[in-house]
Amino acid sequence: MSAFIPYGRQSIDAEDIAAVEAVLRSDWLTQGPAIAAFEEALASRAGARHAVAVCNATAALHIACVAAGLEPGDRLWTVPNTFVASANCGRYCGAEVDFVDIDPLTWCMDANALEAKLKAARPAGTLPKVVIPVAFAGRSCDMKHVKRLSDEYGFTVIEDASHAVGATYAGRPVGCGEYAHMTVFSFHPVKIVTTGEGGAVLTSDPALCDRLRRLRSHGITRDAAQMDTPDEGAWSYEMQELGFNYRITDIQAALGLSQLKRLDGFLARRRELVQRYGALLKNLPLQLPQLDALDDSAWHLYVVRVKNDDRRAVFDALRRADIGVNVHYIPVHLQPYYRRLGFEPGDFPQAEQYYREALSLPLYASLTDAQQDRVVTELKRVLA
Repeated sequence: MSAFIPYGRQSIDAEDIAAVEAVLRSDWLTQGPAIAAFEEALASRAGARHAVAVCNATAALHIACVAAGLEPGDRLWTVPNTFVASANCGRYCGAEVDFVDIDPLTWCMDANALEAKLKAARPAGTLPKVVIPVAFAGRSCDMKHVKRLSDEYGFTVIEDASHAVGATYAGRPVGCGEYAHMTVFSFHPVKIVTTGEGGAVLTSDPALCDRLRRLRSHGITRDAAQMDTPDEGAWSYEMQELGFNYRITDIQAALGLSQLKRLDGFLARRRELVQRYGALLKNLPLQLPQLDALDDSAWHLYVVRVKNDDRRAVFDALRRADIGVNVHYIPVHLQPYYRRLGFEPGDFPQAEQYYREALSLPLYASLTDAQQDRVVTELKRVLA
């Protein structure tokens, strides 16, 4: 039997292991210097003033929404073609959640559809407080258009760039803060770099940064300048608001810092594999992802759309051949929880049509040419 090829996996080397071991032998396992070093490196790489690392990207989305002032009675809009966390963060705050359909070519939020929805919402008094565009598969949507709409309609932009560590948009790093008030990254093992579990919020707004840091640690501050009562000593702290225990550990941060040193290599290999896929698959009955943003996307996923066959049959046949294809994503509005809130099939037709055809092929930095060739050979066999 051939070895199973997953759709994504982490790449851990001896330096990563040594970095983690060094923390395990140190005095700090959590809330220590490795976290600050990781945050500084992450912010520097993205061109942001601040990075706030947390236990996972869902927590990052949650505190970003809280920092944006999202409350019951407010509205958050995101896309259906994403993981459920991009919408759930709004529900955690008690807000109403709605969706904007995707662009049929990029599979990201359609900024024109967003503009049309905003124009309809203004007279109805139903404008969103927060909009979360998603950098699907590693590529940002039309963030310039989104930012112009944010300036006009007054909503906060939180870019869910969980797929896009190391990506660029309009010549600037994703996360720099030019087109989003806050940007969220994920460091799950199938993402570009990993901390095991982990996430971060990047911002260039110092006030947002201060609040994000409080929110990740119970709403507590030890900064005397932020306290309501006089400093009683080195032990003093105050809980200024209701926060959360969303802290990341030094163990995870050390791994993330080591992984960031390899980010350029990870990205280069992913882009090389994407070019190979494009050449190897060009004559098959598939819609391939656009390559106009080859050097901008981080290429977390390589998704094709199966046009002339039943996607389920193709999926099952490839899994039987030990090719770990996957599907990203079931439209969020079709999940039972959101159906119970009133969403129905047909509400977002582009996302639903995309879902019926989408198939994620294996893509990760340690995927070999031979393994990729095997994926393509099996796909050709199934489609024949």
